[in-house]
Amino acid sequence: MTAAEASAHNSYRQADTTSSFHPLPGSAGMTDNIPLQPVRRPKRHDAKYRNGWCPWSRCCGMGDFRPRTVWLGHPEKREQRYPRNVINNQKYNFFTFLPGVLFNQFKYFFNLYFLLLACSQFIDALRLGALYTYWVPLALVLLITVIREAVEEIRCYLRDKEVNGQIYSKLSTRGTVKVKSSGIQVGDLIIVEKNQRVPADMIFLRTSERNGSCFLRTDQLDGETDWKLRLPVACTQRLPTAADLLQIRSYVYAEEPNIDIHNFIGTFTREDGDPPVNESLSIENTLWASTVVASGTVVGVVVYTGKELRSVMNTSNPRHKVGLFDLEVNCLTKILFVALVVLSLVMVALQHFAGLWYLQIFRFLLLFSSIVPISLRVNLDLGKMVFSWMIKKDSKIPGTVVRASTIPEQLGRISYLLTDKTGTLTLNEMVFRRLHLGTVAYGMDSMDEVQSHVFSAYTQPTHDLPASRAPAATKVRKTISSRVHEAVKAIALVHNVTPVYESNGVTDQAEAEQHYEDTCRVYQASSPDEVSLVQWTESVGLTLVGRDQSSMQLRTPTGQILNFTILQIFPFTYESKRMGIIVRDESTGEITFYMKGADVVMAGIVQYNDWLEEECGNMAREGLRVLVVSKKSLTEEQYQDFEARYVQAKLSVHDRSLKVATVIESLEMEMELLCLTGVEDQLQTDVRPTLEILRNAGIKVWMLTGDKLETATCTAKNAHLITRNQDIHIFRQVTTRGEAHLELNAFRRKHDCALVISGDSLEVCLKYYEYEFMELACQCPAVVCCRCTPTQKAQIVRLLQERTGKLTCAVGDGGNDVSMIQEADCGVGVEGKEGKQASLAADFSVTQFKHLGRLLMVHGRNSYKRAAALSQFVIHRSVCISTMQAVFSSVFYFASVPLYQGFLVIGYSTIYTMFPVFSLVLDKDVKSEVAMLYPELYKDLLKGRPLSFKTFLIWVLISIYQGSIIMYGALLLFESEFVHIVAISFTSLILTELLMVALTIQTWHWLMMVGELLSLACYVASLVFLPEYIDLHFVMTVSFLWKVTVITLVSCLPLYILKYLRRRFSPPNYSKLTS
Repeated sequence: MTAAEASAHNSYRQADTTSSFHPLPGSAGMTDNIPLQPVRRPKRHDAKYRNGWCPWSRCCGMGDFRPRTVWLGHPEKREQRYPRNVINNQKYNFFTFLPGVLFNQFKYFFNLYFLLLACSQFIDALRLGALYTYWVPLALVLLITVIREAVEEIRCYLRDKEVNGQIYSKLSTRGTVKVKSSGIQVGDLIIVEKNQRVPADMIFLRTSERNGSCFLRTDQLDGETDWKLRLPVACTQRLPTAADLLQIRSYVYAEEPNIDIHNFIGTFTREDGDPPVNESLSIENTLWASTVVASGTVVGVVVYTGKELRSVMNTSNPRHKVGLFDLEVNCLTKILFVALVVLSLVMVALQHFAGLWYLQIFRFLLLFSSIVPISLRVNLDLGKMVFSWMIKKDSKIPGTVVRASTIPEQLGRISYLLTDKTGTLTLNEMVFRRLHLGTVAYGMDSMDEVQSHVFSAYTQPTHDLPASRAPAATKVRKTISSRVHEAVKAIALVHNVTPVYESNGVTDQAEAEQHYEDTCRVYQASSPDEVSLVQWTESVGLTLVGRDQSSMQLRTPTGQILNFTILQIFPFTYESKRMGIIVRDESTGEITFYMKGADVVMAGIVQYNDWLEEECGNMAREGLRVLVVSKKSLTEEQYQDFEARYVQAKLSVHDRSLKVATVIESLEMEMELLCLTGVEDQLQTDVRPTLEILRNAGIKVWMLTGDKLETATCTAKNAHLITRNQDIHIFRQVTTRGEAHLELNAFRRKHDCALVISGDSLEVCLKYYEYEFMELACQCPAVVCCRCTPTQKAQIVRLLQERTGKLTCAVGDGGNDVSMIQEADCGVGVEGKEGKQASLAADFSVTQFKHLGRLLMVHGRNSYKRAAALSQFVIHRSVCISTMQAVFSSVFYFASVPLYQGFLVIGYSTIYTMFPVFSLVLDKDVKSEVAMLYPELYKDLLKGRPLSFKTFLIWVLISIYQGSIIMYGALLLFESEFVHIVAISFTSLILTELLMVALTIQTWHWLMMVGELLSLACYVASLVFLPEYIDLHFVMTVSFLWKVTVITLVSCLPLYILKYLRRRFSPPNYSKLTS
């Protein structure tokens, strides 16, 4: 492999050792299709999976994905039709918008029900009053929905238009011409400037950078914040000018489009060369769309456009999450609908089904239709928007973003919290802690010894010393000194870090680069582990000062520059778990193969020793992430033989990765073990108190990580996820059904102990004993799953949901946590070192793990309790007026005549009662400080008591009682005119609603007062304008006032007394804390 194979995603993190998860296009994500028994991951080479294949792809307009030959600068030579390079994230177009929105609304039963009610008013036999009493509320609900969807669509359209309209330079026979992003075609030669977005998937041909490479920012593609090194095709980079690209006869052979952003197979061929040039292309030579060029100006040839872009194929609509609360409310409204039908049938039955009884049934259905409240959905949606706004505006959790404003109340009922480790519980800031040479180890307190060894290696002459000047002790010390120096030099060379020089205001970039200015240098790599190792070698005297695609420069403590030629780089992959580099020392001509990697793979590569396994275990138990460093010296002949075989393997199009791996493995034998490095990932602030709050709130915490077992266990203890006095059961490695059976039996005998299990053993257990394993695991106070793949993380979340029926919350910070976050009932993304991919895919995004405590204990709890109170009050309001209608009809010989008509019906659920009822979204039972101090309050909500069949029944009975009292009271006390019944009963009804809101409120807010007074003022003021419904002269009399007062007191006073007695003799938990 040439230096061109420097890894794009060279990450040495052993946490989460699986590549970023990317759902299939057009599906809800690959996680939705994981079979539960057994779990099998799709193989990398399976074309169906790689292409995001689906059986309906042709119908969907995706067509067949095929490999292609792309001629440089000649789009007209294409063999097939390619999609336009247009980004389109809209759900609708101009013509489908209104039909689409209306269809999505009326596919729900209740919206369709209200539409049919409104339409029925066009039939004279069914008409009960003015048309607007049915059409206005429905139109209002639809209008709010249409406006919300329209705003979203317009935002989407403007974003797409901006991206599609970006201007780029294109090389053509007429020179450089300007072209819009949407006008770019396969085969075009596009110039991309520094800090400009790459408009399509391209092969990198040329760069303006002197070192012949460029950096890409890929955080919008894979979520990783570190820059990636990209290398141009060597043949085209050597051309004198960019215009020469159009003069040569050359083409790129590219594999069929697929979703894998970390791999690419292709070849570059120049036909008019002598001899013809053939170069293999890999991920290193690609510029994927949605990345940003971070250095220099680049030229590339477009190979994929439009829906064939890697970024588009990796975009899927995550499953639409519907909250448990919404399902419960749905269930209650269905019960109300059944009550409506039964009540209508009873009314007709009491008429002995006389006359056109079936028409009467429909009239009664219309008459009592307010039992099912049309305003419930709107009130809840607006309430959730308020809850989301409150979360965003909370100064105690700055930077928190709500991306799913439909499920904030879910945060109040979480039973299982599943968290990633690296970057979520820990900072993902690596600090070098330990260098171990087998016989001697250096910690943070003895780094000055390492420094002196390195210094002496470059200051003392290394030639033969006279025997008299080299006693035995010095020889031993020199042996240690040379071993330390060799280890430090290996660590300084085996990596994919590039020093980048930036102007610091005093020194400009070019000067800093020329003189290797320490103050201007920053290290760029795709892994924080890498940077920490290189920073450590700098601290002990060996500094990486320069690097390009073919060479590396180190500076010694004496200021001397050591030059190394990079012959090959073998990048880190999650499968190989190691990376290697072959360098030639320019001063001596020695060729050395250096390699570093995880202990599990390196143990079989290095020469036999008796300390590696033991020391790796010891360091892992201290919470350090261990890398094993080794080397092997090569002769010129050995290297030439290897290179010939390697180049041949890289040019193959079929099974390339397998052939390349086989050739590299021929070198990886009997390597000399140099040292172990230990790097620590520190805990985030306040992780321990946050986990303790969650535990006290009755939430079980599971840690799902890709890191090794010892490190994961150590972090779990360190974070107090596993308490000090708690037993730990480490699940033995199992591979067969029998082993899993024995281990599960051993685990069953233990009580109240934390479980630690690896991903491989977990897969075996889920394959054969899924039910038994989940039953036992759910009883554990804490569970740690290590070496987990993203697919397994998502599967564990789904199994918890299915087996327990409880709500889950997943927390993560990297691309490999996206599948778990999207699968959970609530997904929380932490904005961390690994970029924003997880936070963008999540329902809620926080900046630190500790903010999770307040998000759940305060906002989750309040949102759930407020939503429950609001929904029950809207139902109470509807059932109350329907009860009055039922009493009125039954008194007047079961006539299907409406009690209230026209504006009174609309005004009742809008301006007369809307503000006080909606102000319940501001109510709270305890202060936020108390909720944080007593997380046990949260535990009460897990039983779902704020909204249950019991509370629903209580509110329905209250509604029936109050509706009956008001109606019978008005009928008893009215004098001569029917209009007096309407005046007395309606006024009593409005006052009862306002008083009931006041009775329900636990903590008064000034807006609640305003809402109550404003509603009352609106009602009093509107009496002047409603003479056809209410007699204004009668309202001004003392008789009216005392009748209304008596009826209102009888309907409300008993409830006040009951509430007082209940709080006195059986107070709820929160009242004990507020008294």
